[in-house]
Amino acid sequence: MARRFDGDQLILASHNRGKLKEFDALLSGLGVKVLSAANLGLDEPEETGSTFVDNALLKARAAMRATGLPALADDSGLAVNALGGDPGTYSARWAGPEKDFAAAMARVNQALGPSPDRSAAFIAVLALVWPDGSHHVVEGRVEGILCWPPRGTGGFGYDPMFMPEGHALSFGEMNADQKRALSHRARAMVKLKADCFT
Repeated sequence: MARRFDGDQLILASHNRGKLKEFDALLSGLGVKVLSAANLGLDEPEETGSTFVDNALLKARAAMRATGLPALADDSGLAVNALGGDPGTYSARWAGPEKDFAAAMARVNQALGPSPDRSAAFIAVLALVWPDGSHHVVEGRVEGILCWPPRGTGGFGYDPMFMPEGHALSFGEMNADQKRALSHRARAMVKLKADCFT
């Protein structure tokens, strides 16, 4: 049984500007004041987990311990079937310290080589933790195919090379509303809201 969120403040354990922008929209209307780890100047913990769940919990717990407030974290990435699920939990690290996702997308395309299998999934895990240690975890997933060269300048990360199943546009070509209706993060948030906020 999921625990209901009854607080009035929530720490969003992220420093990623693109994610923060998405979460602003996804968390609106909850009647909760959302503070980001970035705005509070919290350190980013090293992501040492081997799964999205491990890393989401690690980030949420670090923010919760630093503030004494409930915290929400996301860990997400691109899982490419022909690459055995890579880059997966290393999706951000493939972009290097400069967060160069043009280079990261080129690395994915190069690793795929001539493979006819261009299928992939965007996966997002959300972890909500309370100061007493209890937590709730949900996953959102969207299947799609990878296009090359990348298309569009919207979104962030690997969005320009990912076309969600059944759509002719990449996430990078969609506007924010179109992407939000389909995205892995939005799908995870629907579950989290149903479990903990409604």
